[in-house]
Amino acid sequence: METHVLSRIFLLVLCIYSLKTMVDGAGECGRNPPDREAIKLAPCAMAAQDTSARVSPTCCARVKQMGQNPKCLCAVMLSSTARSSGAKPEISMTIPKRCNIANRPIGYKCGGNNIKAY
Repeated sequence: METHVLSRIFLLVLCIYSLKTMVDGAGECGRNPPDREAIKLAPCAMAAQDTSARVSPTCCARVKQMGQNPKCLCAVMLSSTARSSGAKPEISMTIPKRCNIANRPIGYKCGGNNIKAY
């Protein structure tokens, strides 16, 4: 009887550990979820809504850094945080060109949507 109880406790602990490992696992942006990474692009808020808006140097620096991982940048541009701030993915993806980032992607396929970076 005690062996049966101990085996159930062991199984329960193993399940809890597995769930914790899955939740703490790395995603598109490493250990940070895209919604948290989107906050780093707050200086880009106006530029992500309007192609005629000025792109700040801070925004350019952050996009350049995040753009080193295109999957993360894509996930951030489509995150609920970005959308709730009014960012439009098709405009957001113009920011690298507007920042004169020489080594920028030509286009992304994000979540089934083809979003061009000009």
